Amino acid sequence: MNVSRRSLFGLVLLILAISVASQWWGHRQEAQVGERLAALVRPGDLKMIASDTCGICSVARTWLRDHGVAFEECSIERDAACRAEFEALRAAGTPVFVVAGQQASLGFSPSRLLAQVRALRSG
Repeated sequence: MNVSRRSLFGLVLLILAISVASQWWGHRQEAQVGERLAALVRPGDLKMIASDTCGICSVARTWLRDHGVAFEECSIERDAACRAEFEALRAAGTPVFVVAGQQASLGFSPSRLLAQVRALRSG
């Protein structure tokens, strides 16, 4: 099979273009989710139960702050009431997000949080 350098170069450029477009689209979608979440969440709606040693908690905290989403946070290591709430939820780990004191979800997914807040507003 004789493939010319020109064909390989074209293929590499095509793959690069697709990769760049995919990353751009992902960042655009993330920004839109952040804007929508920030617009819908009211103070007191969103609480993150976190651990001081949780890497995903740090990622979530930074993402929420960067996108201007109002949220409260408590630490299971530093706050006995937070620890009790965490244990009552029987969560397998942190972060746990509580939406309007009703829905709890384990892990950080901006899209899932947006869906939960939308359900709260529509119901």
